[in-house]
Parts: sequence; structure tokens; C-alpha cells
Amino acid sequence: MKELKSLLIIFLIYLGYIYILNKKESDTMLVNNSQEEYPKIEVISGEKNIIGRSKNGYTIYQINGLTYVDDILIVNKTYSLPPDYYPKNTLENAQNVISTCNKCLDKTVLKAFHQMQADAQSIGLNIYISSGYRPYFYQEKLYQNYCLKHTKDEADKFSARPGHSEHQTGLAFDLNTINDNFITTPEGKWINTQAYLYGFIIRYPKNKETETGYKYEPWHLRYVGQNLATKLYNNGTWQTIEDYYGLESTYPN
Repeated sequence: MKELKSLLIIFLIYLGYIYILNKKESDTMLVNNSQEEYPKIEVISGEKNIIGRSKNGYTIYQINGLTYVDDILIVNKTYSLPPDYYPKNTLENAQNVISTCNKCLDKTVLKAFHQMQADAQSIGLNIYISSGYRPYFYQEKLYQNYCLKHTKDEADKFSARPGHSEHQTGLAFDLNTINDNFITTPEGKWINTQAYLYGFIIRYPKNKETETGYKYEPWHLRYVGQNLATKLYNNGTWQTIEDYYGLESTYPN
């Protein structure tokens, strides 16, 4: 009888061991599936022209006037977009849009945002897109108005010149209230620590103005895919695209 009990105990321990192994494998599969769910945006088709190398050794190339590094579209004060560029993989045709358009964001970006929005809502948080895609000429008007209200040097710290705005890519947007206090709200704090899980980054992190060329914007998200977003999250310190790839972000004049 004692021998039977011992065998039963050994068998139960074995079952528990098998369960733990299966659970670890299942958890790993879930992580991998999550990474597959938020991939980086595909590079546009066209002839690739290599224009140089970054300080960190990455190849910089252009296709139809768009600049890429590591197959990531780069838009900052150094690298711009053509005036006639607009995103194609969208719910609404962005070609003739004259102002901001949320449905003109890339479909992959919107899918990731809606999942993030649903997860935030499940814990009582309300996040929404306040400004999505912006065409070149709309950004031009915004920038000119800022220059009239402020000096050009001041405007350059918080507003992109036309062609240099990530909003034109259809891969970036502003959340909720465009205010520095956003980071102090429950929504802002959650976004700061969770956005990378959905492939988003805080594009202009705090105290990184010398790298990005722009002041801190906790409300401005850019989609880069979960793999790169996780690296840039950097355990909460938020590394910039410029620092990671070794890129400049300065206007030519």
C-alpha cells in the first residue's frame, strides 16, 4: 500500500512538471505571436538608392524620395518627404485631403492603435487620436501660423516644417490633449509604459531635444513595429530613433 502511494505521488509530481513545461512553452508562443501581430511597415516599392551610412554604421537609402534606415522610414529635420507624398494603405483616400485625417493613417497603425485603445478602455482609461495624418500643405499652414505667433527659431522647437512632419507619413499621431500635462494623467502614464507593446514609441522623449530637435511630446506616438519599439523603450528610458541609428536631425538652414 505504501509503495502504491509513493508511485502515485511520483506520478503526480511528474504531471506537475509536464504542466509547467507546457505552460512555459505556451507563454513563449504567446510572446512570439504578439511580436508577429505588430510588424514594422513594409518598405515602398521602387529603386533603392544608397545615400550614405549613419554614425552607427547603418545604411541610409532612399526610394522615390523617402529615406529609410534598417527598413524604417525616417522623417526628421534632416530627412524630409516629397510634397506630394501621402500614405496609400489607408481606410480613406488621403490623396486630396486638405486637413488632418485619422482614417488616412496606415491600416496597420490603426489596427495596433485600436487594440491599444481597447486594452486601455478595459482598465478604465480613455485614449483617442486627436490629430492623425496631415498633408504637406496643411502642415505648411500650421507652421506658418506658429512662425507668426512666435519667432521662427521658437516654432522650430515644437512644430515641423512642411515635408519634415511625421504626420505626413500616416504612421504617427497625437493623442488626447496636446499638453505637457498629458504625462501626469493616468492615460499619459499608461501610454508611456505600454505603447511599445503595440509597436509605438514616444517619438520625442523627455530631455532628448538635442537628438530629435524637438521638445518633449508625451502625446506624439510613432509606429515602428514591436521589435524596434521594444528596443527604443529601453526599460522605460526611451531611446530616440536618432540615437539608436546614429542619425542627425538638423535643418540645413
